[in-house]
Amino acid sequence: MTRHQEQGGGHGGRRGRRPVLWKAAGLTLAGALVLGLAAAGWAYRHLDDNITGVDIDGALGDDRPARAVTTPSAPDATPLPTEALTLLVLGSDSRSGKENKALGGGDSGGARSDTAMVVHIDAGRTSATVVSIPRDTLVTRPSCPLPSGGSTPVAHGVMFNTAYEVGGPVCAVKTVESLTGVRMDHYVEVDFSGFARLVDALGGVTVTTDQDIDDDDSHLHLAAGTHHLDGTTALALARTRHGIGDGSDLGRIGLQQKLVKALLDQVAHAGLLTDPARLYRVADALTAGLTTDTGLDSLGELTRLGRSLEGLGSDAVTTVTMPVVTAPSDPNRVVAKEPQARRLWQSLR
Repeated sequence: MTRHQEQGGGHGGRRGRRPVLWKAAGLTLAGALVLGLAAAGWAYRHLDDNITGVDIDGALGDDRPARAVTTPSAPDATPLPTEALTLLVLGSDSRSGKENKALGGGDSGGARSDTAMVVHIDAGRTSATVVSIPRDTLVTRPSCPLPSGGSTPVAHGVMFNTAYEVGGPVCAVKTVESLTGVRMDHYVEVDFSGFARLVDALGGVTVTTDQDIDDDDSHLHLAAGTHHLDGTTALALARTRHGIGDGSDLGRIGLQQKLVKALLDQVAHAGLLTDPARLYRVADALTAGLTTDTGLDSLGELTRLGRSLEGLGSDAVTTVTMPVVTAPSDPNRVVAKEPQARRLWQSLR
């Protein structure tokens, strides 16, 4: 073999190796892409499977207030919905498990709605009104269908939060619609542990209290002032009632409304869109403790709703409490104050 042939053979070998290297690099990149897509697919399915759905529309049928009349937009004029929307948002201790029990929650047999808010989002979705309903409000609880068949009896002068206890989300929605005359377009429920995990995933929440809080029942002891709270402490703040004001549910509602606005501010400044890992943690924390109606029980629907609210800041959210007075039958309970309560609900229809 001549030297030229040896050199030529060597050069040909190096040139022959380049396609092999490019092929190997291509296979590596392809493999990484497949693994990335698989991981993304797994994450999507995981988050989607976290959500529990309840078919409230199917259970209640047409025996409900009419849907709000909206002006249809031109086809494909916007990729996101802009019509007005009303949701019932409940905080509950309904789910069993070590986390909920450690945080003071009950089991599924002792389900209660600890917090109830009617959230009305105005057309355009750049402003909203959040109306808290005191759980100690005495109401007429309508007959509610049960998943096992049959229905609950009508009950007069019972506490509002018994609706969830006897009939779950379906009865909670029906009772709110009976009380307000307003159609609930969607239902959202977050349990104790889900709320605490959400706050932690967001990096905590900053809240200013106007007075000292000393509540042995919620294990919360805070001096008046500004505090950055972790999930467990934020949950304790949301549940505090005996260490503030007159010890009624009305004082606690004021703290809960502060938390709602503080959470909106935290979400707006958390930089979730530039931090995928943190975004996933927040999404996982939120969906893991979430129950919705079947119109929102998928990650796609929740994402679409969230995107439609991107222009809604905490400064455009008005928080109020349903007007109430002390119940004539029980000084520890309240009833709707009329005609103020009726006028409030009429403004949201």
